[in-house]
Amino acid sequence: MIYVDGVPFSTISSEESDTLAALMEHPLLVSASRALKAKQEMKFSVSEESGSQRSMQSRWVYIFQREYATVDPALVDFVGTDEATTCVGLVIRSQKNGMVSVAHMDSPKIVDTGLNQMLSLLVDQNFDLNLDVHMIGGFEDVTLKRANGTTWSESHEKLDGYSFPLCTKIIDSLVKRREKFHIRTLFVLSHNTKRDSQGNAYPIFNGFLVETSTGSLNPASFERSTRCPDEIVRRLRVSASNEDPTWNGKLLETYDTRADRFVIAPCCWTSYQLYIALQLQQLSDADILLTCSTSPAAEGPDFVDNERRLWEYIIKHPDWQYTFPLRQPRIFKRTADGGWKRCLLTTGDSSQEPEAKTSLQMA
Repeated sequence: MIYVDGVPFSTISSEESDTLAALMEHPLLVSASRALKAKQEMKFSVSEESGSQRSMQSRWVYIFQREYATVDPALVDFVGTDEATTCVGLVIRSQKNGMVSVAHMDSPKIVDTGLNQMLSLLVDQNFDLNLDVHMIGGFEDVTLKRANGTTWSESHEKLDGYSFPLCTKIIDSLVKRREKFHIRTLFVLSHNTKRDSQGNAYPIFNGFLVETSTGSLNPASFERSTRCPDEIVRRLRVSASNEDPTWNGKLLETYDTRADRFVIAPCCWTSYQLYIALQLQQLSDADILLTCSTSPAAEGPDFVDNERRLWEYIIKHPDWQYTFPLRQPRIFKRTADGGWKRCLLTTGDSSQEPEAKTSLQMA
């Protein structure tokens, strides 16, 4: 069940897209989108020297595509994600205890099970918990052809693309559940779209950061070094999970809430994915964007480099058991200064993840 401004939200129409349309036009949510749009994007990097930037010695959790994490504000100060174009970042926060669950959703297929995963540590058995919800990401990634007099929902009724079906599915799933979801932010689609002089659409913001103590959101982008720990392996799991039936319809498990540690659950990749990596590595940068992105014109400047580094890892380590010996997870515990350190297993895996630098800089 969805609430806006403390009131149950409903529409006369039973169409899923009409519910999303009405929410997009709700004055309170339009105002919230304008307020978010007016905020300056925070830029984060990790450095041992604070320099002239504001240093934020803090405990943070970063979420990659198709991952989720539920964090306790007593243990984690900030949780965030970025690199979202057609993806949607979903934030669900308990009004009762401040627990926050964040997911980086990339497909309607993972929404229902993904919500179950996110809510597993947030909702009590009576289903009477009030939950604040924020949706940030997705943009108008298809060309809209509005006729004069058409409504928002009519103009979107038969669109394909990626952002619109995902947003529609998330809202529809929230409506059908028994929990009380209070929509606070709906910064998606038209609210998160800017256009250049040729009319090409781009997302205004690709990421955000949640301050767990207050639940406040800020648009944010992250330097590679802050997307830790285990960046390449976690990126690899996104593509590898497509061929791993154990992950069908699920968000990728990443973070142990109670122990405040990362537990990178294992997945496997095949000789076919090695073959694909060898082929893709031969493409030009432009062709990589066209082949590997749902929104080639809207990707960040490091997209191609990130893809090439991922393929290089697969080529160097074609056997997934090198990365996950005995199908054991990769575990990272938090260091005293807020970073992450790999807990090595005694299985012959000699790869050592360097300890993350821990002075998080905010520009």
